[in-house]
Amino acid sequence: MQERMLKILVTNDDSYTSRGIELVAKMLSRYGHVTVVAPKYPQSGKSVALTLDAPLRCSKIGSFTSSCNTTVTTYALTGTPADCVKWAANFVYTKEKPDLVVSGINHGSNTSAASIYSGTLGAAAEGCLWGVPSIGISIDTHNPDPDFSAIEKYLPQLLEKLISNPPADGTYYNINFPNVPCNAIKGIKAASQGKGRWVREFEKRTDPKGADYYWMTGNFEDLEETDNGDHRIVADGYISIVPHKVDTTDYKAMEELGEIFNSISEI
Repeated sequence: MQERMLKILVTNDDSYTSRGIELVAKMLSRYGHVTVVAPKYPQSGKSVALTLDAPLRCSKIGSFTSSCNTTVTTYALTGTPADCVKWAANFVYTKEKPDLVVSGINHGSNTSAASIYSGTLGAAAEGCLWGVPSIGISIDTHNPDPDFSAIEKYLPQLLEKLISNPPADGTYYNINFPNVPCNAIKGIKAASQGKGRWVREFEKRTDPKGADYYWMTGNFEDLEETDNGDHRIVADGYISIVPHKVDTTDYKAMEELGEIFNSISEI
């Protein structure tokens, strides 16, 4: 375990009042000083979106000294998770970057295609763009007060491994816990982003004045062809860890395009 006190930024997309962010901030306080900059209101599905059409406002919620004699300070920002990371970069960590960005614990799985839409992982991606080792953490339930026993048991072990072995530059980690008690966890597996998509995504309704409106719902369609997909691993009772890259270039396709367009004569 590291000897020096770390500087850790914590955020999420469920807002600063969620049980998940409260738990992870306390858990991280054993490793160093924690600054929580989280959305004032829930921001699920925001991915790496930024607020460009309104000013942001930030409130300091409070600060306390942990049992490990480290500080935990919390701010609430009227923006997205990515906004929170950018705000912290500009107003908290003005002299030195943090050692780690942790986004979560998200209430709801961020496996498969959900990782594309996730505000939790959007914040981790923003931290990665900032050049800071970043991870997103989720549990496979939307229950606001879930059984966190598996996270309480296994997350410290994961964090110590990841602090000692941070992701490579341009890579961030996506950790998903199954919604089971700690004694039902089968293990930890490295995984790929599972193949799948949502179908029948809207429920159409009519208001009392006869105007149509729509609620997003949807059913998940599993398209995975292997056993390495993170959603299948989590469903089977394992903790999944997926390394994601902010560079989304398909290099094989890039080479193929180069061959196609190199054959076109210059005009």
